[in-house]
Amino acid sequence: MMDLAELLPAWPEWAMNLLLIMGVLLFFTWATQFIFPDDTSESEEDANDTVQVVDAKAQQNKEFLAFRRQYILVYLIIMLADWMQGTHMYTLYLSYNVNISALFLTGFLSGAVFAPFLGSAVDKYGRKRSCIVYCVLEIIINTMEHSTNFTILLTGRVLGGISTNLLFSAFESWMTTEHRKRQFPEAWLSRTYSAASVGNGSMAIIAGIVAQVMEDFLGQIGPFQGAIGLTVAALLLVLQWEENYGEESDEKKEESSSSGLYQQFVDGWSTTFKDSRVWRIGMTQALSEGGMYTFVFMWVPTLLSLDPPGGVPTGCVFSSLMMAITIGGFLFPPLQSIVSKLFTCTFAPELSATLIYTLAGASMAVPAICLSSDSSSCFTRIIVSFIVVEACVGLFMPVAGTLRSKYVPDALQGAILNIFRLPLNAVVVLGTHATDVMESWKVFSLVSACFLGAALLQFSMMLFGTSAHITTTTRSKQD
Repeated sequence: MMDLAELLPAWPEWAMNLLLIMGVLLFFTWATQFIFPDDTSESEEDANDTVQVVDAKAQQNKEFLAFRRQYILVYLIIMLADWMQGTHMYTLYLSYNVNISALFLTGFLSGAVFAPFLGSAVDKYGRKRSCIVYCVLEIIINTMEHSTNFTILLTGRVLGGISTNLLFSAFESWMTTEHRKRQFPEAWLSRTYSAASVGNGSMAIIAGIVAQVMEDFLGQIGPFQGAIGLTVAALLLVLQWEENYGEESDEKKEESSSSGLYQQFVDGWSTTFKDSRVWRIGMTQALSEGGMYTFVFMWVPTLLSLDPPGGVPTGCVFSSLMMAITIGGFLFPPLQSIVSKLFTCTFAPELSATLIYTLAGASMAVPAICLSSDSSSCFTRIIVSFIVVEACVGLFMPVAGTLRSKYVPDALQGAILNIFRLPLNAVVVLGTHATDVMESWKVFSLVSACFLGAALLQFSMMLFGTSAHITTTTRSKQD
């Protein structure tokens, strides 16, 4: 009979232990949702509610859960397709023997160039239409990846910069506005963001496996062919959505239709600069996500430089890191619940964000300190710090979404979310450049500084922000 050990992958013991520990932690954090039940449950019912009121709440809860499933299903499909491309894009270009850095840089530059204008178009012409455009673009881009012609690939990267902006603005804008359009409680928004964060981490884990299987059967292009099929499925689901433009009244919608795209563009920039809360949210996003992307460039070469026993099985470590993101998504609702009960509920998201970014900054200080001296005994501490920062990523994805929905006006969500991507792209480009010209410990020091800077900005929101929801739901009623 074959020994069980022979069936297991030939990974080093430390990697297998890491994967096992993360699996156990994921199970226990999943169980926290039963300890801290969803705030859309019947626990919100008041003892004095009449039967009619109870029935109305139950019906609203049922409608919300159906709406959330509608959005999350599409979100999971597009993120699975996106992760499948990301895991194999480098190796595909490597097999084509083309200038890989030029292709990636073109994508970043395209995103930066189109970001200021694209968001205004999303708000002006509709979020559903923008989601449809995203799906169509992704189908075209992944079809172009079949070509080895550098010009075609370069064109694909230009389109990829556009589609990336749509991915991180159109879908969220549609969900947030539709949530309010259907008059669901504001507190329920954070649950949708948390579910999206959990789903994102889960899709990353699944994508690694599915993409590898498709590569085994179809070659390097296999994952991109799979992404085409997934995007077609997402497109069919998006076609069933209702359109929204971020307006809350027929009067505002008529006003919006008569205004030009240029005015939408001007309003987005004007609101960003005039409202300090909005640009602070944008800079928080730029610093935190910029730090995150820089970390993504650093973790593999850092672990390889430490030369752990048995080497570094990157696929195994990647799965462990993605489990940490999923764990973070599961931990957000209980963290938000605890913070809301211990402190004033008004600034619960801001306080949660401050704590999360501070923890992320502290975790990145560990490799900065270790690598600045003798790093031979630092491997365990560094791998733990990597797990912690990825868990923080899983936490700050929903908290950042909650804060954007709180402070960014519905009617300008597409424009402002794309404006946020300008400083984000700048931080990513600078961080990527730093990985080439600076020592590792200095790069991790910069990443830590980015997270701590985001924490300070969030702390300032509690000192100089306002508790009202005026920038989103109330402003349009006052105009």
